[in-house]
Amino acid sequence: MITTDQAPGSPCWLDLGAPDVRTSAAFYGAVLGWEYESMGDGEEFQGGMFKKDGKTVAGLGKLTEEGARSAWMIYYTVPDADATTQAVQSAGGTVRVAPMDLEDWGRMAQFTDPQGGQFAVWQPGKNSGFELADEPGSLSWTELYTTDAAAAKEFYGGIFGWQYGDMELPGGGGAYTIITPAGLPEERMQGGLVELPAENLALAGGRPYWHPVFNVDDCDAAVARVTENGGSVQMGPEDAEGVGRLAVCVDPSNADFVVLTPATPS
Repeated sequence: MITTDQAPGSPCWLDLGAPDVRTSAAFYGAVLGWEYESMGDGEEFQGGMFKKDGKTVAGLGKLTEEGARSAWMIYYTVPDADATTQAVQSAGGTVRVAPMDLEDWGRMAQFTDPQGGQFAVWQPGKNSGFELADEPGSLSWTELYTTDAAAAKEFYGGIFGWQYGDMELPGGGGAYTIITPAGLPEERMQGGLVELPAENLALAGGRPYWHPVFNVDDCDAAVARVTENGGSVQMGPEDAEGVGRLAVCVDPSNADFVVLTPATPS
């Protein structure tokens, strides 16, 4: 369960780097019912905020990094972005964007883990992150596809203090690791990680990657909107016992995400 209390080590923000801001804004508006509020539309800056029912849920910006793929970046709350940066480097990660202040909103930094997965951190200022979570049209889970689950667990556990619990995937598919923030009970689980061979990670050229899972009222209807608006489906829709009905989707710019209608508690 992801919440808006932004406990240390929990997801607090996400943004999308897209080659065409207007196309992406229209796509996610159609699929997830988001309203887009532009914060700039000039040559120097293009981007803005996505809102759902008047609450901020994510950000959108122009993809400017040479050779980068369009992708969602997930941010995790930390009390000190500079200390986290030192910890990332000591643990074998690299710094993509050095710690920087975004006016008085907060302080951010972006990293790459030792296997190649990209993630970010946010040290709250007057803005602590998204205003809606675990509701239709908002982030409900985060997921890492990695080539080395043991190494990923060690790295992120050292950085964030995450607690882990493994469950066996059906059909002998290996283990799926559940992630819970440090010191919080199991019902606050926020994401998972799973080991996959590099050939199954073609979207990122064989490198690990994080992606968001968005809560939706009706998975099948959301998938229909994905395909109707220029996206595609990698997997599903299918039912996952105890989880709900889900599908792995790709937007028109090839950024991946999951839509999930959670299972109804019995």
